[in-house]
Amino acid sequence: MKSKAFCAAVAAVILTAWILSAAPALAASDADDAQAIVEKARITFNSFMRDKEYGFLHQNLAKAKGVVIYPQVLKAGFILGGSGGTGVLFLRDPNKMDWSGPAFYTLGSVTFGLQIGGESAEVVMLVMTQKAVDTLFSNSMKLGADASIAAGPVGTGAKANIVADFISFARSKGAYAGINLEGSVIDVRDSLNKAYYGQAVRPVDILVKRAVSNPGADGLRNDLLKAPK
Repeated sequence: MKSKAFCAAVAAVILTAWILSAAPALAASDADDAQAIVEKARITFNSFMRDKEYGFLHQNLAKAKGVVIYPQVLKAGFILGGSGGTGVLFLRDPNKMDWSGPAFYTLGSVTFGLQIGGESAEVVMLVMTQKAVDTLFSNSMKLGADASIAAGPVGTGAKANIVADFISFARSKGAYAGINLEGSVIDVRDSLNKAYYGQAVRPVDILVKRAVSNPGADGLRNDLLKAPK
């Protein structure tokens, strides 16, 4: 019995030591993952901004209170647990005329249209109202229930009188993607926010209070500043 107890104690010590030694590596991995998402989001944003088919997006970005960029939203069957992806939210500061962020969010329960040829899509959402901003400060919100969402028009010269809290745009393999975000769920990705800023932090601290910052996002913030007004 003493031998079993001793072995169990040794095993517990070894396991604790392994967890403690692995923690910094796991934190570094999350930070790297977060930076990779920011860099991919920058590519996605600039790709949308260069595409003349998304003129409505270009014209209305200046009217938006914020923008959410998901560089990769996967179809169900390509990831465990259904369709979705991780992206970043930036909010505009109307007083300083610049952008704060990013805060990390997941997007889940996305419905893909049959016309999508690939297994993933890029999604950009304009945050048009204060109601939309407020819902994003909760841990979880549902599009279509907590705030309204509408698909933005696509095509050269496309115009529309859209009244919604969020306006979404999606592409798959560089072409328009029929994605239904009604009923999709947006959750705060606390683990990536913590890894990216080196401490536990809430979206409101990142986006409004600006209590933390990371120079790794400066490139994307500058691109947002340079976007057409």
